[in-house]
Amino acid sequence: MSELLIVGAQNLENLTGIKHGFFGRKGGTSTGIYASLNCGFSSNDNPKNVKQNRQKVCDYFGVELGNLLNPYQIHSNIAQYIDEPFRKDGPRVDAFVTGKKGIAIAILTADCAPVLFADEKNGIIGAAHAGWQGAFNGVLENTIDLMIEKGAMVENIKAAIGPCIDQESYEVSQEYYDRFIEQSQDNIQFFNDAIEPQKYQFSLKKYCASRLEKAGITNIEILKHDTCALENDFFSNRRRNKAGEPDYGRNISVIMLE
Repeated sequence: MSELLIVGAQNLENLTGIKHGFFGRKGGTSTGIYASLNCGFSSNDNPKNVKQNRQKVCDYFGVELGNLLNPYQIHSNIAQYIDEPFRKDGPRVDAFVTGKKGIAIAILTADCAPVLFADEKNGIIGAAHAGWQGAFNGVLENTIDLMIEKGAMVENIKAAIGPCIDQESYEVSQEYYDRFIEQSQDNIQFFNDAIEPQKYQFSLKKYCASRLEKAGITNIEILKHDTCALENDFFSNRRRNKAGEPDYGRNISVIMLE
């Protein structure tokens, strides 16, 4: 069995009392299309395997399984503060914020951008699921606003955009392009022409970074990994669609106050 693949952001490393990690697909117990560290119960993988995979993540963070918490993601712009574990499915939101030690807040992705936030000085952290819809509609700004409401200061917040689909892998339609240009002419910078007519390549990473910058975040790191291109390292919904596979595993990204 391979070791866990854990990618760290340099700007979040060595923060006092804060631990984080963007996990790839290696080192788990799932098989087939879910091989091997599938952490998503919403997949059709064997729940026992998913539980064992999540336990491996918990072992890395030194927390009980019930303290690894991710929302029931709905591609919204909703952020919620949590300070205790919940039972069954998580809240139907797309970002968590906490100031509670020992709660590992997590985001599940398979091409969307996981964004982790930390205000080391004030002990407030956040985790956001930023697909194009959530980013477009303000999930990153809402996460920042909630962190500030709970005691963070915008000048202290560091943000890391984790492994997600990169521009070369993300072909989008004319309708998609028009929607972003209607939002702002400045958004043209996030698109390249694709080979096919009326198709474009979109940079979700750069778009998220721009939204963070406009919200006042000055310390931003963008990880370079392309989930769609790196088949051995990450799960990807776009890649599975091209392959005609029936389902896909989920990557997990986690941050915690120790």
